[in-house]
Amino acid sequence: MTLFLILIAIAIIGIAILAIHDLTQRKHAITRNFPVIGHFRYWFEELGQPLRQYLFAGDLDERPYNRLTRSWVYASAKGQNNLIGFGSQMDPQEPGRMFIVPSLYPTNHTAGSENDLPRPRVIGAKRGQPYQPRRFANISGMSFGALSANAVRALSRGARLSGCYMSTGEGSLSPYHLEGGGDILYQIGPAKFGCRTEDGSFDDEKARAIIAMPQVKMVEIKLGQGAKPGTGGLLPKEKITAELAAIRGIPMDVDCHSPNAFTEFHDAPSLLAFIRRVRKLTRKPVGLKMVIGSVEEVEDLCRAIRQHGDGPDFIAVDGAEGGSGAAPLALADHVGLPLRESLVAVDNALRREGLRDDVCVIASGKIATGADVATHLALGADLVHIGRGFLFSLGCVQAMRCHTNTCPTGVATQNRWLQSGLDPADKGVRVHNYSLALERDLQMITHSCGLTHPSQLRRGHLVMNVSPGVRRSLADLFPSPAAGHRTMTHSEPAAPRRIA
Repeated sequence: MTLFLILIAIAIIGIAILAIHDLTQRKHAITRNFPVIGHFRYWFEELGQPLRQYLFAGDLDERPYNRLTRSWVYASAKGQNNLIGFGSQMDPQEPGRMFIVPSLYPTNHTAGSENDLPRPRVIGAKRGQPYQPRRFANISGMSFGALSANAVRALSRGARLSGCYMSTGEGSLSPYHLEGGGDILYQIGPAKFGCRTEDGSFDDEKARAIIAMPQVKMVEIKLGQGAKPGTGGLLPKEKITAELAAIRGIPMDVDCHSPNAFTEFHDAPSLLAFIRRVRKLTRKPVGLKMVIGSVEEVEDLCRAIRQHGDGPDFIAVDGAEGGSGAAPLALADHVGLPLRESLVAVDNALRREGLRDDVCVIASGKIATGADVATHLALGADLVHIGRGFLFSLGCVQAMRCHTNTCPTGVATQNRWLQSGLDPADKGVRVHNYSLALERDLQMITHSCGLTHPSQLRRGHLVMNVSPGVRRSLADLFPSPAAGHRTMTHSEPAAPRRIA
Protein backbone atom coordinates (compact mmCIF):
# COMPACT_ATOMS: atom_id res chain seq x y z
CA MET A 1 0.00 0.00 0.00
CA THR A 2 2.84 2.37 0.88
CA LEU A 3 4.52 1.71 -2.49
CA PHE A 4 1.27 2.41 -4.29
CA LEU A 5 0.92 5.77 -2.54
CA ILE A 6 4.49 6.63 -3.40
CA LEU A 7 3.85 5.91 -7.06
CA ILE A 8 0.69 8.03 -7.00
CA ALA A 9 2.65 10.90 -5.41
CA ILE A 10 5.39 10.65 -8.03
CA ALA A 11 2.78 10.71 -10.79
CA ILE A 12 1.08 13.79 -9.32
CA ILE A 13 4.40 15.58 -8.96
CA GLY A 14 5.33 14.68 -12.55
CA ILE A 15 2.01 15.98 -13.86
CA ALA A 16 2.43 19.19 -11.85
CA ILE A 17 5.93 19.74 -13.26
CA LEU A 18 4.65 19.11 -16.79
CA ALA A 19 1.74 21.53 -16.24
CA ILE A 20 4.10 24.27 -15.00
CA HIS A 21 6.37 23.68 -18.00
CA ASP A 22 3.41 23.87 -20.39
CA LEU A 23 2.09 27.08 -18.89
CA THR A 24 5.47 28.83 -19.03
CA GLN A 25 6.69 27.69 -22.45
CA ARG A 26 5.86 29.76 -25.55
CA LYS A 27 6.62 27.31 -28.36
CA HIS A 28 3.28 25.44 -28.54
CA ALA A 29 -0.03 27.30 -28.16
CA ILE A 30 -2.09 24.14 -27.60
CA THR A 31 -0.14 22.91 -24.58
CA ARG A 32 0.10 26.45 -23.19
CA ASN A 33 -3.68 26.85 -23.33
CA PHE A 34 -4.42 23.24 -22.35
CA PRO A 35 -1.55 22.05 -20.14
CA VAL A 36 -0.94 18.31 -19.90
CA ILE A 37 -3.99 17.22 -21.90
CA GLY A 38 -2.74 19.17 -24.92
CA HIS A 39 0.01 16.58 -25.35
CA PHE A 40 -2.59 14.00 -26.35
CA ARG A 41 -3.06 15.93 -29.57
CA TYR A 42 0.56 15.26 -30.61
CA TRP A 43 0.41 11.64 -29.49
CA PHE A 44 -2.73 11.01 -31.54
CA GLU A 45 -1.15 12.76 -34.53
CA GLU A 46 1.86 10.44 -34.29
CA LEU A 47 -0.41 7.39 -34.04
CA GLY A 48 -2.69 8.53 -36.85
CA GLN A 49 -0.82 6.97 -39.76
CA PRO A 50 -0.44 3.46 -38.29
CA LEU A 51 -4.02 3.51 -36.96
CA ARG A 52 -5.38 4.45 -40.38
CA GLN A 53 -3.24 1.79 -42.07
CA TYR A 54 -4.18 -1.09 -39.83
CA LEU A 55 -7.67 -0.26 -38.54
CA PHE A 56 -9.53 2.27 -40.66
CA ALA A 57 -8.24 2.51 -44.25
CA GLY A 58 -9.84 0.28 -46.90
CA ASP A 59 -7.84 -2.03 -49.14
CA LEU A 60 -7.79 0.60 -51.91
CA ASP A 61 -7.56 3.79 -49.84
CA GLU A 62 -3.89 4.22 -49.01
CA ARG A 63 -1.22 6.09 -50.93
CA PRO A 64 1.21 5.75 -52.53
CA TYR A 65 0.57 1.98 -52.48
CA ASN A 66 -2.71 0.48 -51.33
CA ARG A 67 -3.03 -2.61 -49.16
CA LEU A 68 -3.96 -4.87 -52.08
CA THR A 69 -0.72 -4.11 -53.89
CA ARG A 70 1.41 -4.44 -50.78
CA SER A 71 -0.27 -7.73 -49.83
CA TRP A 72 0.40 -9.15 -53.30
CA VAL A 73 4.09 -8.22 -53.02
CA TYR A 74 4.37 -9.66 -49.50
CA ALA A 75 2.75 -12.95 -50.51
CA SER A 76 4.84 -13.21 -53.68
CA ALA A 77 8.07 -12.48 -51.81
CA LYS A 78 7.30 -15.11 -49.19
CA GLY A 79 6.40 -17.69 -51.83
CA GLN A 80 2.83 -17.85 -50.52
CA ASN A 81 -0.53 -17.88 -52.30
CA ASN A 82 -0.78 -14.48 -54.03
CA LEU A 83 -4.18 -15.08 -55.64
CA ILE A 84 -7.38 -13.19 -54.77
CA GLY A 85 -10.89 -14.48 -54.20
CA PHE A 86 -14.38 -13.32 -55.15
CA GLY A 87 -13.28 -10.90 -57.88
CA SER A 88 -11.58 -7.54 -58.28
CA GLN A 89 -12.16 -4.64 -55.89
CA MET A 90 -11.10 -2.10 -58.49
CA ASP A 91 -13.71 0.24 -60.01
CA PRO A 92 -13.86 -0.66 -63.73
CA GLN A 93 -15.46 2.71 -64.59
CA GLU A 94 -12.84 4.90 -62.88
CA PRO A 95 -11.64 7.61 -65.32
CA GLY A 96 -7.99 7.15 -66.25
CA ARG A 97 -7.98 3.44 -65.42
CA MET A 98 -6.27 1.33 -68.09
CA PHE A 99 -7.08 -2.20 -69.17
CA ILE A 100 -4.92 -4.67 -71.07
CA VAL A 101 -6.72 -6.07 -74.14
CA PRO A 102 -6.73 -9.88 -74.24
CA SER A 103 -7.07 -12.00 -77.36
CA LEU A 104 -9.78 -14.52 -78.13
CA TYR A 105 -6.91 -16.81 -79.06
CA PRO A 106 -4.26 -16.69 -76.33
CA THR A 107 -0.86 -18.20 -76.93
CA ASN A 108 -0.51 -21.79 -75.75
CA HIS A 109 2.24 -22.05 -73.18
CA THR A 110 3.30 -24.46 -70.49
CA ALA A 111 5.15 -23.27 -67.41
CA GLY A 112 8.92 -23.75 -67.58
CA SER A 113 11.93 -23.08 -65.41
CA GLU A 114 13.39 -19.71 -64.49
CA ASN A 115 15.86 -20.03 -67.35
CA ASP A 116 12.98 -20.34 -69.84
CA LEU A 117 11.66 -16.85 -69.12
CA PRO A 118 12.08 -14.41 -72.06
CA ARG A 119 14.78 -11.77 -72.05
CA PRO A 120 14.69 -8.08 -72.99
CA ARG A 121 16.71 -6.52 -75.78
CA VAL A 122 20.47 -6.12 -75.54
CA ILE A 123 21.60 -2.73 -74.21
CA GLY A 124 24.52 -1.08 -76.02
CA ALA A 125 24.69 -3.65 -78.81
CA LYS A 126 27.31 -1.52 -80.61
CA ARG A 127 29.63 -1.26 -77.62
CA GLY A 128 32.64 -3.40 -76.84
CA GLN A 129 30.87 -4.94 -73.84
CA PRO A 130 27.12 -4.93 -74.56
CA TYR A 131 24.81 -6.04 -71.79
CA GLN A 132 22.05 -8.63 -72.06
CA PRO A 133 19.59 -8.20 -69.17
CA ARG A 134 17.94 -11.38 -67.99
CA ARG A 135 14.83 -9.78 -66.51
CA PHE A 136 12.37 -7.11 -67.63
CA ALA A 137 12.00 -5.84 -64.03
CA ASN A 138 15.19 -4.70 -62.29
CA ILE A 139 16.09 -2.94 -59.04
CA SER A 140 16.01 0.85 -59.19
CA GLY A 141 18.63 3.20 -57.76
CA MET A 142 18.64 3.17 -53.93
CA SER A 143 21.86 4.33 -52.31
CA PHE A 144 23.72 2.90 -49.37
CA GLY A 145 23.13 5.64 -46.82
CA ALA A 146 19.50 6.02 -47.77
CA LEU A 147 19.18 2.25 -47.24
CA SER A 148 20.86 0.26 -44.50
CA ALA A 149 23.80 -2.01 -45.20
CA ASN A 150 21.64 -5.09 -44.57
CA ALA A 151 18.98 -3.87 -47.00
CA VAL A 152 21.57 -3.37 -49.74
CA ARG A 153 23.06 -6.78 -48.95
CA ALA A 154 19.65 -8.42 -49.31
CA LEU A 155 18.91 -6.68 -52.61
CA SER A 156 22.32 -7.70 -53.94
CA ARG A 157 21.77 -11.35 -53.00
CA GLY A 158 18.28 -11.31 -54.49
CA ALA A 159 19.55 -9.77 -57.71
CA ARG A 160 22.04 -12.59 -58.17
CA LEU A 161 19.50 -15.29 -57.33
CA SER A 162 16.86 -13.96 -59.71
CA GLY A 163 19.14 -12.74 -62.49
CA CYS A 164 18.04 -9.09 -62.43
CA TYR A 165 20.49 -6.20 -62.04
CA MET A 166 20.51 -3.49 -59.37
CA SER A 167 21.38 0.20 -59.55
CA THR A 168 23.73 1.69 -56.97
CA GLY A 169 21.80 4.93 -56.69
CA GLU A 170 23.80 8.15 -56.65
CA GLY A 171 25.53 7.25 -53.34
CA SER A 172 28.20 5.34 -55.31
CA LEU A 173 29.22 1.69 -55.26
CA SER A 174 29.54 0.15 -51.80
CA PRO A 175 30.91 -3.25 -50.76
CA TYR A 176 27.34 -4.23 -49.92
CA HIS A 177 26.25 -3.82 -53.56
CA LEU A 178 29.01 -6.19 -54.62
CA GLU A 179 28.61 -8.69 -51.79
CA GLY A 180 25.78 -10.68 -53.34
CA GLY A 181 27.48 -11.08 -56.71
CA GLY A 182 24.67 -9.61 -58.84
CA ASP A 183 25.00 -7.37 -61.90
CA ILE A 184 25.41 -3.65 -61.16
CA LEU A 185 24.25 -0.47 -62.86
CA TYR A 186 26.61 2.27 -61.60
CA GLN A 187 24.85 5.62 -61.25
CA ILE A 188 26.61 8.98 -61.39
CA GLY A 189 24.61 11.89 -59.95
CA PRO A 190 25.44 15.62 -59.86
CA ALA A 191 27.44 15.10 -56.64
CA LYS A 192 29.55 12.46 -58.43
CA PHE A 193 29.96 10.45 -55.25
CA GLY A 194 32.81 7.98 -55.51
CA CYS A 195 34.24 9.64 -58.62
CA ARG A 196 34.73 13.25 -57.55
CA THR A 197 37.67 15.48 -56.85
CA GLU A 198 37.91 17.47 -53.63
CA ASP A 199 36.19 20.44 -55.28
CA GLY A 200 33.34 18.23 -56.61
CA SER A 201 34.45 17.90 -60.23
CA PHE A 202 34.30 14.63 -62.15
CA ASP A 203 37.38 12.47 -61.57
CA ASP A 204 37.99 10.29 -64.64
CA GLU A 205 40.45 7.95 -62.96
CA LYS A 206 38.25 7.25 -59.94
CA ALA A 207 35.33 6.60 -62.25
CA ARG A 208 37.43 4.32 -64.44
CA ALA A 209 38.43 2.21 -61.42
CA ILE A 210 34.78 1.64 -60.49
CA ILE A 211 33.41 1.10 -63.99
CA ALA A 212 36.15 -1.42 -64.79
CA MET A 213 34.89 -3.81 -62.11
CA PRO A 214 33.49 -7.00 -63.69
CA GLN A 215 30.17 -6.77 -61.82
CA VAL A 216 29.50 -3.26 -63.14
CA LYS A 217 27.68 -3.79 -66.44
CA MET A 218 26.39 -0.29 -67.27
CA VAL A 219 26.77 3.38 -66.29
CA GLU A 220 23.85 5.77 -65.73
CA ILE A 221 24.18 9.56 -65.62
CA LYS A 222 21.40 10.83 -63.39
CA LEU A 223 19.94 14.17 -64.48
CA GLY A 224 16.96 14.05 -62.14
CA GLN A 225 14.77 11.89 -59.91
CA GLY A 226 10.99 11.64 -60.10
CA ALA A 227 10.21 12.54 -56.49
CA LYS A 228 12.58 15.52 -56.39
CA PRO A 229 13.56 16.87 -59.81
CA GLY A 230 15.78 19.92 -59.62
CA THR A 231 17.22 19.48 -56.14
CA GLY A 232 20.03 17.59 -54.45
CA GLY A 233 19.93 15.44 -51.35
CA LEU A 234 21.07 16.28 -47.83
CA LEU A 235 23.02 13.93 -45.60
CA PRO A 236 23.46 15.44 -42.12
CA LYS A 237 26.97 15.17 -40.69
CA GLU A 238 25.60 13.12 -37.78
CA LYS A 239 24.76 10.31 -40.24
CA ILE A 240 28.08 10.40 -42.11
CA THR A 241 30.16 7.52 -40.83
CA ALA A 242 33.77 6.93 -41.77
CA GLU A 243 32.58 4.19 -44.13
CA LEU A 244 30.07 6.44 -45.89
CA ALA A 245 32.62 9.25 -46.16
CA ALA A 246 35.15 6.93 -47.81
CA ILE A 247 32.62 5.48 -50.26
CA ARG A 248 31.20 8.85 -51.29
CA GLY A 249 34.46 10.77 -51.15
CA ILE A 250 33.18 13.44 -48.74
CA PRO A 251 34.34 14.82 -45.36
CA MET A 252 32.75 13.61 -42.12
CA ASP A 253 32.53 16.82 -40.13
CA VAL A 254 30.16 18.84 -42.35
CA ASP A 255 26.65 18.30 -43.75
CA CYS A 256 26.69 16.92 -47.27
CA HIS A 257 24.59 19.04 -49.62
CA SER A 258 24.32 17.42 -53.05
CA PRO A 259 24.15 19.88 -55.96
CA ASN A 260 21.02 19.90 -58.05
CA ALA A 261 22.82 19.90 -61.41
CA PHE A 262 26.07 18.87 -63.06
CA THR A 263 28.69 21.55 -63.63
CA GLU A 264 30.06 19.55 -66.59
CA PHE A 265 27.16 20.34 -68.94
CA HIS A 266 24.23 22.75 -69.35
CA ASP A 267 22.55 21.85 -72.65
CA ALA A 268 22.14 18.98 -75.11
CA PRO A 269 25.51 19.32 -76.94
CA SER A 270 27.51 19.58 -73.70
CA LEU A 271 25.53 16.66 -72.21
CA LEU A 272 26.43 14.50 -75.20
CA ALA A 273 30.05 15.60 -74.82
CA PHE A 274 29.99 14.39 -71.20
CA ILE A 275 28.51 11.06 -72.29
CA ARG A 276 31.40 10.68 -74.73
CA ARG A 277 33.83 11.55 -71.94
CA VAL A 278 32.41 8.81 -69.72
CA ARG A 279 32.27 6.39 -72.64
CA LYS A 280 36.01 6.78 -73.21
CA LEU A 281 36.52 5.23 -69.78
CA THR A 282 34.62 2.07 -70.63
CA ARG A 283 33.44 -0.23 -73.40
CA LYS A 284 30.20 -0.72 -71.48
CA PRO A 285 26.79 0.91 -72.16
CA VAL A 286 26.29 4.47 -70.89
CA GLY A 287 22.83 5.98 -70.44
CA LEU A 288 20.76 8.73 -68.83
CA LYS A 289 18.15 8.97 -66.10
CA MET A 290 15.75 11.90 -66.41
CA VAL A 291 12.48 13.44 -65.30
CA ILE A 292 10.46 15.00 -68.10
CA GLY A 293 9.18 18.54 -67.82
CA SER A 294 9.32 20.09 -71.27
CA VAL A 295 8.64 17.75 -74.18
CA GLU A 296 10.48 20.26 -76.37
CA GLU A 297 13.67 19.64 -74.38
CA VAL A 298 13.35 15.90 -75.01
CA GLU A 299 12.89 16.47 -78.72
CA ASP A 300 15.86 18.87 -78.75
CA LEU A 301 18.02 16.21 -77.07
CA CYS A 302 16.98 13.57 -79.61
CA ARG A 303 17.75 15.92 -82.51
CA ALA A 304 21.17 16.59 -80.99
CA ILE A 305 21.80 12.85 -80.67
CA ARG A 306 20.99 12.36 -84.35
CA GLN A 307 23.15 15.32 -85.41
CA HIS A 308 26.17 14.60 -83.20
CA GLY A 309 25.87 10.81 -83.08
CA ASP A 310 27.06 8.43 -80.37
CA GLY A 311 24.36 9.30 -77.85
CA PRO A 312 23.16 7.35 -74.80
CA ASP A 313 22.64 3.60 -75.05
CA PHE A 314 19.58 3.84 -72.82
CA ILE A 315 17.29 6.45 -71.30
CA ALA A 316 15.64 5.73 -67.95
CA VAL A 317 12.46 7.79 -67.65
CA ASP A 318 11.43 8.53 -64.05
CA GLY A 319 7.86 9.69 -63.49
CA ALA A 320 6.75 12.33 -61.00
CA GLU A 321 5.07 9.58 -58.97
CA GLY A 322 8.47 8.02 -58.23
CA GLY A 323 9.63 7.59 -54.66
CA SER A 324 12.47 8.83 -52.50
CA GLY A 325 13.72 8.38 -48.97
CA ALA A 326 13.38 12.14 -48.45
CA ALA A 327 11.92 14.76 -50.77
CA PRO A 328 10.48 18.28 -50.50
CA LEU A 329 6.68 18.25 -50.66
CA ALA A 330 6.68 21.04 -53.26
CA LEU A 331 8.70 18.91 -55.69
CA ALA A 332 7.18 15.51 -54.92
CA ASP A 333 3.60 16.74 -55.38
CA HIS A 334 3.88 19.44 -58.02
CA VAL A 335 6.96 19.16 -60.26
CA GLY A 336 7.53 16.82 -63.21
CA LEU A 337 5.27 14.87 -65.56
CA PRO A 338 3.77 11.48 -64.65
CA LEU A 339 5.47 8.41 -66.06
CA ARG A 340 2.74 7.58 -68.57
CA GLU A 341 3.06 10.85 -70.48
CA SER A 342 6.83 11.00 -70.03
CA LEU A 343 7.38 7.52 -71.41
CA VAL A 344 5.29 8.22 -74.49
CA ALA A 345 7.11 11.53 -75.08
CA VAL A 346 10.55 9.90 -75.01
CA ASP A 347 9.49 6.93 -77.13
CA ASN A 348 7.90 9.22 -79.73
CA ALA A 349 10.87 11.62 -79.84
CA LEU A 350 13.31 8.76 -80.42
CA ARG A 351 11.11 7.35 -83.18
CA ARG A 352 10.83 10.71 -84.95
CA GLU A 353 14.60 10.95 -85.15
CA GLY A 354 15.09 7.31 -86.20
CA LEU A 355 16.91 6.47 -82.93
CA ARG A 356 14.53 3.99 -81.34
CA ASP A 357 16.49 0.92 -82.39
CA ASP A 358 19.71 2.39 -80.95
CA VAL A 359 18.39 3.57 -77.56
CA CYS A 360 16.80 1.31 -74.96
CA VAL A 361 13.99 2.96 -72.95
CA ILE A 362 13.52 2.11 -69.27
CA ALA A 363 10.43 3.07 -67.25
CA SER A 364 10.64 3.94 -63.53
CA GLY A 365 8.01 5.22 -61.11
CA LYS A 366 5.34 3.46 -59.02
CA ILE A 367 5.63 0.09 -60.74
CA ALA A 368 5.01 -2.85 -58.41
CA THR A 369 3.10 -5.68 -60.12
CA GLY A 370 3.43 -7.76 -63.26
CA ALA A 371 0.47 -5.87 -64.74
CA ASP A 372 2.32 -2.58 -64.11
CA VAL A 373 5.34 -3.97 -65.93
CA ALA A 374 3.24 -5.10 -68.89
CA THR A 375 1.44 -1.76 -69.09
CA HIS A 376 4.66 0.25 -69.27
CA LEU A 377 6.19 -2.09 -71.84
CA ALA A 378 3.10 -1.52 -73.96
CA LEU A 379 3.46 2.25 -73.55
CA GLY A 380 6.97 2.14 -75.01
CA ALA A 381 9.49 0.83 -72.48
CA ASP A 382 11.90 -2.02 -73.14
CA LEU A 383 12.24 -2.84 -69.43
CA VAL A 384 11.47 -1.27 -66.05
CA HIS A 385 13.16 -0.24 -62.81
CA ILE A 386 11.35 -0.89 -59.51
CA GLY A 387 12.33 0.61 -56.16
CA ARG A 388 9.56 0.54 -53.57
CA GLY A 389 8.20 -2.81 -54.74
CA PHE A 390 11.54 -4.41 -53.92
CA LEU A 391 11.55 -2.60 -50.57
CA PHE A 392 8.18 -4.24 -49.81
CA SER A 393 9.80 -7.59 -50.59
CA LEU A 394 12.37 -6.77 -47.88
CA GLY A 395 9.58 -6.21 -45.37
CA CYS A 396 8.92 -2.45 -45.72
CA VAL A 397 5.51 -1.64 -44.16
CA GLN A 398 5.09 1.84 -45.70
CA ALA A 399 5.59 3.51 -42.33
CA MET A 400 6.54 6.77 -44.10
CA ARG A 401 9.61 7.23 -41.88
CA CYS A 402 12.34 6.92 -44.51
CA HIS A 403 13.49 10.51 -43.86
CA THR A 404 13.65 10.19 -40.06
CA ASN A 405 16.23 7.39 -39.66
CA THR A 406 13.64 5.47 -37.58
CA CYS A 407 12.44 2.93 -40.17
CA PRO A 408 10.90 0.17 -38.00
CA THR A 409 11.88 -2.64 -40.38
CA GLY A 410 15.56 -1.68 -40.67
CA VAL A 411 15.31 -0.96 -44.41
CA ALA A 412 15.84 2.82 -44.57
CA THR A 413 17.90 3.58 -41.47
CA GLN A 414 21.48 3.68 -40.31
CA ASN A 415 20.43 2.76 -36.76
CA ARG A 416 22.35 -0.45 -36.05
CA TRP A 417 19.74 -1.82 -33.67
CA LEU A 418 16.88 -1.36 -36.15
CA GLN A 419 18.75 -2.78 -39.13
CA SER A 420 19.91 -5.79 -37.14
CA GLY A 421 16.40 -7.17 -37.45
CA LEU A 422 16.75 -7.46 -41.25
CA ASP A 423 18.35 -10.79 -42.19
CA PRO A 424 20.03 -10.38 -45.63
CA ALA A 425 19.98 -14.11 -46.35
CA ASP A 426 16.26 -14.52 -45.73
CA LYS A 427 15.27 -11.25 -47.40
CA GLY A 428 17.50 -12.00 -50.40
CA VAL A 429 15.36 -15.06 -51.09
CA ARG A 430 12.25 -12.91 -50.85
CA VAL A 431 13.69 -10.46 -53.38
CA HIS A 432 14.30 -13.42 -55.67
CA ASN A 433 10.73 -14.73 -55.24
CA TYR A 434 9.21 -11.31 -55.94
CA SER A 435 11.36 -10.78 -59.02
CA LEU A 436 10.27 -14.08 -60.53
CA ALA A 437 6.61 -13.42 -59.68
CA LEU A 438 6.84 -10.20 -61.70
CA GLU A 439 8.33 -12.00 -64.69
CA ARG A 440 5.81 -14.84 -64.59
CA ASP A 441 2.84 -12.48 -64.40
CA LEU A 442 4.31 -10.48 -67.29
CA GLN A 443 4.59 -13.65 -69.35
CA MET A 444 1.04 -14.67 -68.38
CA ILE A 445 -0.31 -11.34 -69.64
CA THR A 446 1.76 -11.61 -72.83
CA HIS A 447 0.18 -14.98 -73.63
CA SER A 448 -3.27 -13.64 -72.74
CA CYS A 449 -2.80 -11.04 -75.48
CA GLY A 450 -1.99 -13.73 -78.04
CA LEU A 451 1.71 -12.85 -78.10
CA THR A 452 4.88 -14.84 -77.51
CA HIS A 453 7.30 -12.21 -76.18
CA PRO A 454 6.70 -9.20 -73.85
CA SER A 455 8.51 -6.87 -76.27
CA GLN A 456 5.60 -7.36 -78.69
CA LEU A 457 3.25 -5.43 -76.39
CA ARG A 458 2.15 -2.13 -77.94
CA ARG A 459 -0.09 0.82 -77.07
CA GLY A 460 -2.88 -0.86 -78.99
CA HIS A 461 -2.96 -3.55 -76.33
CA LEU A 462 -4.21 -0.94 -73.83
CA VAL A 463 -7.51 0.90 -73.49
CA MET A 464 -8.26 3.67 -71.01
CA ASN A 465 -11.44 5.02 -69.46
CA VAL A 466 -11.74 8.62 -70.61
CA SER A 467 -15.11 8.91 -68.85
CA PRO A 468 -17.53 6.42 -67.27
CA GLY A 469 -18.50 3.90 -69.95
CA VAL A 470 -16.27 5.49 -72.62
CA ARG A 471 -12.93 3.86 -73.46
CA ARG A 472 -10.31 4.60 -76.07
CA SER A 473 -7.27 2.73 -77.27
CA LEU A 474 -3.93 4.11 -76.15
CA ALA A 475 -2.86 3.83 -79.79
CA ASP A 476 -5.45 6.54 -80.52
CA LEU A 477 -4.78 8.67 -77.45
CA PHE A 478 -0.99 8.51 -77.89
CA PRO A 479 -0.37 7.76 -81.58
CA SER A 480 3.08 6.59 -82.54
CA PRO A 481 4.89 8.88 -85.02
CA ALA A 482 6.34 5.92 -86.92
CA ALA A 483 5.11 2.50 -87.93
CA GLY A 484 8.43 0.83 -87.07
CA HIS A 485 8.88 -1.57 -84.22
CA ARG A 486 11.55 -1.98 -81.59
CA THR A 487 14.32 -4.10 -83.05
CA MET A 488 15.55 -6.94 -80.86
CA THR A 489 19.21 -7.94 -80.96
CA HIS A 490 18.45 -11.54 -80.10
CA SER A 491 16.19 -13.97 -81.84
CA GLU A 492 12.56 -13.05 -81.26
CA PRO A 493 9.49 -14.70 -82.77
CA ALA A 494 7.18 -12.50 -84.79
CA ALA A 495 3.97 -11.37 -83.16
CA PRO A 496 1.01 -13.46 -84.27
CA ARG A 497 -1.10 -10.34 -84.46
CA ARG A 498 -1.03 -6.68 -83.54
CA ILE A 499 -3.96 -4.69 -82.20
CA ALA A 500 -4.67 -1.18 -83.51
